[in-house]
Amino acid sequence: MKPPTLSLICILGSLAADVAFAQDPKYPPLSEYLMAPAAEIALAKSAAPENVSGHATVKILTASGYRLAVQGNNGLVCMVMRGWTAPTYTPAQFREFVYDAKIRAPICFDPVASRTVLPYYEPRSKLGMEGQSPNQIADSVQAAYGKGELPRRDTVSFAYMWSADQNLGPGIGHWHPHMMVFAPFFL
Repeated sequence: MKPPTLSLICILGSLAADVAFAQDPKYPPLSEYLMAPAAEIALAKSAAPENVSGHATVKILTASGYRLAVQGNNGLVCMVMRGWTAPTYTPAQFREFVYDAKIRAPICFDPVASRTVLPYYEPRSKLGMEGQSPNQIADSVQAAYGKGELPRRDTVSFAYMWSADQNLGPGIGHWHPHMMVFAPFFL
């Protein structure tokens, strides 16, 4: 009787492991998040009117994180966000966007947001690229803020999100051109 019982336990254990693995979302390969540099620069600049983005700094996502692609002279920074930027202060139903490699959210931060908001987006991307879960990303960013490693947002800033080519995720897709307003918060 022991061999069938042991076999049954092994089979059930194996099924439980398969079910647990199937419920654990996994990131697509990093290559699916990356774009050709020229295409990413053009998409990033599409976030704002040309008279703004034409003079902005542009950062592009590489296998090692965001890097400077174009040095601007107006204090604005344009980039294409991926789903990794969602977790920290986002409702739970959007936290799973970190696993969607199709999300492309061009954004162009004003000079204040470039100093006070962008520093939150870059570590989220780095943590996502390391395979961290949405909750781990949120917890890490919160901890970094608590240690003073991220700037306080003590004034209002904004960002353009005017691109006709944005894809903000499942059920949202292309959204209307809009402005993001970042208000101060205190923890």
